[in-house]
Amino acid sequence: MSINKESEIAANLQIGPTDMGMVRIYIEAEGIDLPMDFDPEEAEEIAEEIRAAANRARSMKK
Repeated sequence: MSINKESEIAANLQIGPTDMGMVRIYIEAEGIDLPMDFDPEEAEEIAEEIRAAANRARSMKK
């Protein structure tokens, strides 16, 4: 599936710290439980990528 292809799959997303000092992104959908742990530096890089993508998407809507 490409990033531009729409999907009918609904999922829940949770983000928070773990007791091991990691940042967890947890995705839950029908039949899927996907925990992904990142060290804080990786999580900050992901956050920067999300912000950059949001800015690009915002500029495309104009």
